[in-house]
Amino acid sequence: MLSMALAALDSTIVSTAVPQIVGDLGGFSVFSWLFSGYLLAVTVTLPVYGRLSDSLGRKPVLIAGSVLFLTGSLLCACAWDMGSLIAFRVVQGLGGGAIQGTVQTLAADLYPLKERPRIQAKLSTVWATSSVLGPALGGVLASTTGWRWIFLINLPIGAVALFLVGRHLHEPRRASGPRPTVDWAGALAVFAAGGVLLTWLVQGGVAWAWTSSSSIALLGTGLALIGAVVAIERRAAEPILPGWVWRRRTIAAVNLALGAMGLLMVAPTTFLPTYAQSVLGLSPTAAGFVLSVMTLSWPVSAALSQHVYRRIGFRNTAALGMTAALALLAAFPLLPFPGAVWQPTLLSLLLGAALGLFQLPLIVGVQSTVGWAERGTATASILFYRQIGQTIGAAVFGAVANGVISARLGSGTDLDAVARDPGADGVRQAIDAAVDSVYVGAACAAGLALLVLLTLAPRRFPVLEPETVADPLPDGTAQEKSSTAQLPHQQHSPRTQDNPRRTD
Repeated sequence: MLSMALAALDSTIVSTAVPQIVGDLGGFSVFSWLFSGYLLAVTVTLPVYGRLSDSLGRKPVLIAGSVLFLTGSLLCACAWDMGSLIAFRVVQGLGGGAIQGTVQTLAADLYPLKERPRIQAKLSTVWATSSVLGPALGGVLASTTGWRWIFLINLPIGAVALFLVGRHLHEPRRASGPRPTVDWAGALAVFAAGGVLLTWLVQGGVAWAWTSSSSIALLGTGLALIGAVVAIERRAAEPILPGWVWRRRTIAAVNLALGAMGLLMVAPTTFLPTYAQSVLGLSPTAAGFVLSVMTLSWPVSAALSQHVYRRIGFRNTAALGMTAALALLAAFPLLPFPGAVWQPTLLSLLLGAALGLFQLPLIVGVQSTVGWAERGTATASILFYRQIGQTIGAAVFGAVANGVISARLGSGTDLDAVARDPGADGVRQAIDAAVDSVYVGAACAAGLALLVLLTLAPRRFPVLEPETVADPLPDGTAQEKSSTAQLPHQQHSPRTQDNPRRTD
């Protein structure tokens, strides 16, 4: 949880310090790369670290990623201009990818199936707490000790996390065999392809027009690099992106469903605060509360989801949560203008509960269909496609919102410009219409996720029989423990279509 806190806190604490950072270092025109650069690095390294953790073990990957993250934090605190700070944020992201994927995988390694919802809910609580405390802590540090302390504060937290991981995390002994090979060529190709394509998505329509030569060149380079990835991975003995991830119906369906969830998440996380400030006239702190209630109900719902999926199964529980999310997203455009504060707050609270019921059963379900040697790759895969969906959603819904604003207020006007000074009632109505359109798009993404679950995902996930692994005790001896629990309604046959034990 302390390791996860590094990545969770960093994603929220920086935002409130941007004015002080820009005032000190300059570079207002490129400051958005403080977030985009970090996001790119985390996203493209998730599958790389997932495969490495399957080959080398979770502990060395988590320790190496934490050290890299802390090194980036220290470098960020020493940045001398905006360019160096952006570069060091990328270094942080290279470590953050290892932390996010490996911690989620360890939750499945260390606890049997019946206990995983409780552990995953605790990890979700870390994100919820960070979303509430991060912006406030960032503002306090930036206005008192200086913005550099928003990065230095990671060092003591990380030091304690590294000590605890090094001392208390004992991975079970595995049968000796040939030393695993690492597909470094594939890792570099995945990183390059993902970085180029995500840069094209993040900056398209912002730094350059979608039809500009720069945009077309980036897209062409990204597609060429994808071709290189396919060629390298087909020849690799242990590929970073193994084909079985998409050949197994369960994992492929969950990848697509969580990718759609990443799309719809852009509506509340990115546009709801703007709506609260510009349409409802709330302060930034109050607007943050409207969003934060979603992160408060999410872990509670996730913790309780086990009582649902143990009765009706992983797929049906996720479908139930996404059905509720679809209804809530579709209800947002029906709110009156300007409306009362409690209305979007209530929708946000219920949406968090619905998404907690959707996401956790899918993550736990996929982790339960694979053994230890494939769990890191499978977990990283579903997190990777969720991040991809969120990146695509930011680009698509940003274009939708700006298009509505331009249609209402005239060509050349965008959401960023009017949100800073909403002013007249007509501008507020234009912002309201833009956010409503985004929520309609998010409801469509929810419908897509629901369709994928009902048509592609198997009704019963092929959960593996309980595995018995040796867990080291504090004195160095070992005890036998079941690492997965068989659900009575999810027993599978060797002929199951996506049997995780088949040879691919």
